[in-house]
Amino acid sequence: MKKSVVAIFLGGMALGGVLLLGSLAAFEYTNTTEFCISCHEMEQTVYQEYLRSPHYKTPSGVTAGCPDCHVPRAWGPKIVRKIQATNELYQKFVTGSIATRELFEEKRLELAEHVWAYMELTDSRECRACHNQSRMAFHKQSRRAQEKMEQGLRDGKTCIDCHKGIAHKKPREDD
Repeated sequence: MKKSVVAIFLGGMALGGVLLLGSLAAFEYTNTTEFCISCHEMEQTVYQEYLRSPHYKTPSGVTAGCPDCHVPRAWGPKIVRKIQATNELYQKFVTGSIATRELFEEKRLELAEHVWAYMELTDSRECRACHNQSRMAFHKQSRRAQEKMEQGLRDGKTCIDCHKGIAHKKPREDD
């Protein structure tokens, strides 16, 4: 009797370990640009825009991928974002509301507004993970850019307030 309880316990622990490691591996795979563009709507639209953006083409060769901008690094906020992302999967696979390029384009503004609101709420946390204002070389910027950046900082603006459309085509807000 004792041996069977121990065997069941150890089997349960092993199964739990395999499920946990599998879940963590799947969780990390969903934090890759390859996963993000596995839907043809993303690959044919926003990914193509990203390839022409300053986040992909940089003089230093340093690039930011989809998760760098759209997924928090800290575990708690990352879990929350993953849960929110299930809505995007629901829109694609269940309702079909973004299942084609045309449908995606019809919802582009709404989708962008969700991202912008999230970035405003988090004070552009994902931007600031790479961009640190204390290390910015304002003197290397054009005079106009320098003035705008410094004014934005004084006004307490967050990155997305001024940089909408930095990695993807900015949707028309007057539609």
